[in-house]
This record gives sequence, structure tokens and C-alpha cells, in this order.
Amino acid sequence: MAAPCGPDIIPGVVVEKRETSEMLSKKAASMAPLALRIVAECPVTKARACDLTLPHCVVDTPVFMPVGTQGTLKGITVDQLEALDCKICLGNTYHLGTRPGPELIDKADGLHGFMGWKRNLLTDSGGFQMVSLVELSEVTEEGVKFRSPYDGKEILLTPEESIHIQNCLGSDIMMQLDDVVSSTVTGPRVEEAMHRSIRWLDRCMAANKKPDKQNLFAIIQGGLNAELRKVCLDEMTKRDVPGFAIGGLSGGEEKDDFWKMVTLSTDHLPRCKPRYLMGVGYAVDLVVCVALGCDMFDCVFPTRTARFGSALVPWGSLQLKTKQFAKDLQPIDADCQCPTCKRHTRAYLHALLKCDTAGMHHITVHNISYQLNLMRSVRQSIIEKRFPEFVRAFMKRMFPSSDQYPRWAVDALASVNITLD
Repeated sequence: MAAPCGPDIIPGVVVEKRETSEMLSKKAASMAPLALRIVAECPVTKARACDLTLPHCVVDTPVFMPVGTQGTLKGITVDQLEALDCKICLGNTYHLGTRPGPELIDKADGLHGFMGWKRNLLTDSGGFQMVSLVELSEVTEEGVKFRSPYDGKEILLTPEESIHIQNCLGSDIMMQLDDVVSSTVTGPRVEEAMHRSIRWLDRCMAANKKPDKQNLFAIIQGGLNAELRKVCLDEMTKRDVPGFAIGGLSGGEEKDDFWKMVTLSTDHLPRCKPRYLMGVGYAVDLVVCVALGCDMFDCVFPTRTARFGSALVPWGSLQLKTKQFAKDLQPIDADCQCPTCKRHTRAYLHALLKCDTAGMHHITVHNISYQLNLMRSVRQSIIEKRFPEFVRAFMKRMFPSSDQYPRWAVDALASVNITLD
């Protein structure tokens, strides 16, 4: 079971915040590079609300982290992201390491300086490209050989090189290089990748030149095999790393397998360290996986779907390219306070999508705002000890009839004592 975290909280009881986020942020520079303070725990589920102190500011969890692959989120500016009160976003080690390259970014005062972002950054390790660029990669014990999609040159990404690039990027949270296989892969390759990920974690830890400034997270692997996951959890939690990620999921596997691997992982991860579920961004998945004990999430979904004209709303999504919105003078969501909803109508956005990329831009702003606000609402419900009620209300609004509830979500929530009407 998960390791104890000391007598900092009584389960189910809210700990009063005596310091503001601004006060805690000022302390961050003089503290360890990461501190996790549990603010409240749901007495029914495994959901929790935490203050995650990182070098650039305090992050309220549960949190959704937007993905900025190459030093920017597509369709939204840094100023707009800050105005939405985003506290942490992502960068991609493989792509940034390929171009413009770590040396240039290091000279620009890291990725923070290069992109003009004053808040926290998390960088992945480059490992995901083993799956997304599988036809261009080859895995050995030394590392991963890639053929660059830009110029065809061969690149060797080792655990040491991944950490070197991330040290140059200066991210607040770095991810270990892990051996990633698709979640639909079975057989000996899954076990090989799991054991190699443990060995590569040790190499990443040894290679980190800035452990006092940058936090290195381990990534739990093991595919959909519960026993392999347990072996990986047992080994990796023996290492003194600041946080843990649940990897190797959200790749096309059955949702029933997905949630069982998530809850198995949170059952065995230390209570006193952050738990990051990689690659999850659908609203239902976010809410359910908070109930299963996860703190941090990321996905390209809200920005990518915006580029197709899809706006996220509490009842699903609006496909604003379709004709039904051509004369609709309502905002995307009348209850949303984002800049897009305050200023523009569905009809205007529909018209823009036909002729101007500004339409995608406005929807991107809205979608990021939706995800961030969803997590804020989830957090508040945990603090106010009404999380199960929040989940039921969320599901009722998302699905017109209880017959439409996804079976996997019903089962996952039932496993943590939330029954849906």
C-alpha cells in the first residue's frame, strides 16, 4: 500500500490555509524544489486537493496542464495563458532538443526565458516519441535511435541526453526517459520495457545536474499487466524522487483496463508525493481519475479539438463549423467567463472558421479556460467535502440519460464508493 506521509492531515478534514498562494510562491525559491501540502481529502473516494509548491509558483491540484509541444501552445499566447491563471504547462524534450536545440534555449535563460513564461513548466522526456514516431525509432539498452522527421538525420536519445536537454530547458518538473510501448502491446516486450524503465530511472537520477532546482519524476510502466505494474511500483517507489507519473496508458486500450491500472497505481504510490496521470484530457476521464486519486493531468485534446472547430461545454462539445450555428447569437456557454464567451457569439465563430484562423484561436482560449475551470471546480468540491455530489451532478449534465453513462466510468466510480443514479 501507499507509504504514509506523516501526521499532516486528518482524512476528510480540511486544513485551513494560513498562507496565501502568493506567500507560498515567495517561499518557493528558498525551499526544496518541490513541496506537496495536502489541503483536503475526500472521505468517500481517493480524491484530494493539494498545494504543489514548485520553483516558479504554487500549483493548486487537481490540475490540468496544457501542452505546448515546441515552446508554445498552438493558438494561444503566453499572455493569454497567464490571464487564464494557468500555473503550469508542458514542453516537449524531443522536439525542442531537435530544434531550436538545447544550447540556444539554455543561453536564453532556459525555456522560461525563451518563451517568456514566468510560471511553471513540465517537460516530457522524449520517450513518447517511441510510440508516436515508432516507424522512425529503434530502442536499445543504450537509448532510443530516432531518424529525425525534419532532416532525416539519426539521433540517439539516451537517459543522460534526455536529462541534459531538460537541464538546459530548465523545467520545474522533468520526466525520466522511459521505455514506452503502446498500451495495446502485450507479451514479453511489455515486461522488457518495464524493467528497462527502472534501469533508465537510475541513469536519469545520476545524470541530473540540477536536483536542487529541477524535480525529476519517475514513470510507472507495466502496460495492462497488474503484476508488472506492481513490480514497477515497488521498485520505483524505493527511489527518492519528488513525484511519480502513471505512464503507458491512454493509448487506445479498453477503458475498463485503463481505470483498473490507474487505481492500482494510486493504491501503491506514496501519499506524500504528487501523482501525474499522463495523456488524459477528456472531461469525464479527468473527473473519474481524480476520484481514483490522481493529482495532475495533461493532454493536447483541448487545443487540438479547437483547431477542428470543436468547443468544450459542460454537456459535451459544440461543433461550431456546422450550419446549425450560422445564425446562433449565443456565446459558446452562457455561464463561461472566458474572453471568448464574453465577447463573441457562436455565429461569429462559425463565420470565422470558414475564412480565418482567428476562429480556432478564440475556441482554443475557451477550451483551455474550460479545462482549467473544471479542475478548479473539482478542487473546490473536495475542499468543501461535496465531491461525490459534484461528480453526480457533472455526469447528469454531461449525459442526458443515465443509460448513456459510460459503463467503465460507472464501475470506476463505484470502486471508490460513488454510485450514479
